[in-house]
Amino acid sequence: MIATTLPAPDAPADSPTGAAPARVLHFIDGTYTAGTGGRVFENRSPVDGRLVSLVHEASRADVDDAVRAARAALKGPWSRMTVEQRTAILHAVADGITRRFDDFLAAECADTGKPRSLASHIDIPRGAANFKIFADLVKNVATECFEMATPDGRGAINYARRAPRGVIAVISPWNLPLLLMTWKVGPALACGNTVVVKPSEETPTTTALLGEVMNEAGVPPGVFNVVHGFGPDSAGAFLTAHPEVDGITFTGETRTGEAIMKAAAAGVRPVSFELGGKNPALVFADCDMDAAIEGTMRSVFANCGQVCLGTERVYVERPIFEEFVSRLKAGAEALRLGRPEDPETNLGPLISAEHRDKVLSYYRKAVADGATVVTGGGVPDLGPELAGGSWIQPTIWTGLADDSAVMREEIFGPCCHVRPFDTEEEAVALANDTPYGLAAAVWTENVSRAHRVSARIDAGIVWVNSWFLRDLRTPFGGSKASGIGREGGVHGLEFYTELKNVCIKL
Repeated sequence: MIATTLPAPDAPADSPTGAAPARVLHFIDGTYTAGTGGRVFENRSPVDGRLVSLVHEASRADVDDAVRAARAALKGPWSRMTVEQRTAILHAVADGITRRFDDFLAAECADTGKPRSLASHIDIPRGAANFKIFADLVKNVATECFEMATPDGRGAINYARRAPRGVIAVISPWNLPLLLMTWKVGPALACGNTVVVKPSEETPTTTALLGEVMNEAGVPPGVFNVVHGFGPDSAGAFLTAHPEVDGITFTGETRTGEAIMKAAAAGVRPVSFELGGKNPALVFADCDMDAAIEGTMRSVFANCGQVCLGTERVYVERPIFEEFVSRLKAGAEALRLGRPEDPETNLGPLISAEHRDKVLSYYRKAVADGATVVTGGGVPDLGPELAGGSWIQPTIWTGLADDSAVMREEIFGPCCHVRPFDTEEEAVALANDTPYGLAAAVWTENVSRAHRVSARIDAGIVWVNSWFLRDLRTPFGGSKASGIGREGGVHGLEFYTELKNVCIKL
């Protein structure tokens, strides 16, 4: 059975009715398969702990089959298509996601527990748009051409061609499963590559469902493949170490990126990484306070804090510090926790009980290190129906030392520490006092300061008077421990293509 049909949300798979759970299968060479491994693992709802599905874990042989299928597809019809033919198919993929919007929305919310209001406005539309954006970009991207003199006076012409890199391993995360997976698959396929995707074991369903759309859109078998499993000693390790993989793109935590980079060293294969962050926000006294509060609320609490670009360190100029903390507290306490389908819900659960244990450990560390808990700090009581979920309180602290674990390490939960500063120089120094360098936000109405401060912050993206405002043509990625390379626009094509110079003697 194709494993992309979920039980209805009001009929839990492990309810007394005895409804059978869905099974999430691999998608290899255009066909759904349970594989050869024989092992399955549970995918449980972070909302109430119910069993959503059983996921088949890939064996080494399954991963090998997927990579071989991708390798064969490189030499098949996919390689013989014109750019126009290939991009037309990718537009059909985007249209297929949109046509099955409700199916993808149900699957994404079942896996993540995030509010439907969030997933319906961001995750699914962007998941579809990524295919059209990169298809259109590839059709119009330019390369260079140079004329040169030669000793015989006849000259020569040099021009560059983009060739696909080959088989790309895509390791995608659980926080924005469809969006961040297609953010990689879209440009990879647009450039003529084939892919093997290993989605997070926490959120396998929308990636599996995409196989149906690929078939319907006319994507040749083997171009898009999906294997499920974990990292070490499972599908992730088998895939990244596979000698027939030509490049690896990964979004996730920095330690996992380090492990993948070691695997990629064999064969000297390139990597593209978007890794962890400990992102700062600098709030100056001349800011638009309403906008700064609204933007910081989103950057701290959106998706229950499970956003790589989210803010965990907030620095506020001292004259407005007390007011800012008070208003941020009021905003956090007004958040509505509940089921994804409830239109009033604007904060979902964490992804899993294991991740909640991690976040709660930081909540305890904050208190042990002397933090003042402005609000939150524990687990909410949402009644017996949601008691099995991975719920946690949105939390704000003040009073921590700059070298405490809570200030140095990525938590990835709905929490932040707010600290005052007195000068612009101090604010920039605090923002840069981190091993990470992914994103930052600056709130000021002073145009000169906005340019001056943003230029000095060590981060791949700096928002001024906004957050999560993205033009997808622009470079996206982090510095320091936050990643390698850039995604987005023509910058993302650099990883997915090999540039070949052709020299024509006239």
